[in-house]
Amino acid sequence: MLRYIVRRILAAIPVMLIVSATVFTLLYLTPGDPAAVILGPDATPQRIAELRERLGLNDPWHVQLVRWYGRLFQGDLGQSLFLNQPVSRAIADRAEPTVLLTLMALSVALVLGLPTGILSALGRGRWIDTLVMLVAIGGVSMPTFWLGLNLIYVFAVTLHVLPLAGYQSLADGPGETLRYLIMPAITLGLAQGALLARMTRSMMLETLGEDYVRTARAKGLAAPAVVLRHALRNAMIPLITVIGLSFAILIGGAVITEQVFNIPGVGRLLIQAIGRRDYPVVQGVVLVIAGLYVLINLLIDIAYGALDPRLRESRA
Repeated sequence: MLRYIVRRILAAIPVMLIVSATVFTLLYLTPGDPAAVILGPDATPQRIAELRERLGLNDPWHVQLVRWYGRLFQGDLGQSLFLNQPVSRAIADRAEPTVLLTLMALSVALVLGLPTGILSALGRGRWIDTLVMLVAIGGVSMPTFWLGLNLIYVFAVTLHVLPLAGYQSLADGPGETLRYLIMPAITLGLAQGALLARMTRSMMLETLGEDYVRTARAKGLAAPAVVLRHALRNAMIPLITVIGLSFAILIGGAVITEQVFNIPGVGRLLIQAIGRRDYPVVQGVVLVIAGLYVLINLLIDIAYGALDPRLRESRA
């Protein structure tokens, strides 16, 4: 198992390098000049040319890319062209709201998806099954921004029970932080919760029909023990993949949600950096997100081995 983990980590390095190079190339080919944006509309062509030279923007694409990789191998993500601070510092300063929002959204997805999917499987063909599947289809089909705007109208504008938008740091009190993140977390987590409910139902129906489940029932085990210890445990192996991918999707989905709710997180930082052609920030954020994707996939593989010893032995 350890050897497998090391191989996966080594294989992730070229993946992240290719992803970052692709994003860098797309930004390089996109029309727009960071120097002109920095200096403003009144800047003269001479000043723009001088700034481009000072920032190294006149160098060929491959020279800029190699220079960025050289700093990266030294643990330096570069310097933001607009924020006048290191990229790593810019990401760290905005990581708290994004991390909390993603974790809360994942909690919403798990609380909604797993129990309702189990109930739907146990009540297959009954009204509870139909209701859960209708709600799940609606949750998957609902645009995130549309749901967010409706939640703002109901709970912030009409009822005045939650803040309209923005973010309150944990340093100012976890209660206020929770109030600001409730609507964004529901907005972000509902669709993944609906998807998880459908997948849970499908996996539970498959495992409930297996011989070992029928044997457990024949032995006289209580229904909760049969469902949780036998059916759900084996259904969790494919569900872990869904949960891990949902977490990765939520990280990306936070970009839109942070814009809707005016949350100063990493997603909003990425959108602003793209608009300004702030190449180092875009590269750094994309590299961090790619690293999180790889880490999540690695944790999924480790969880597979913990749940199924046969997989652990085959990968040793």
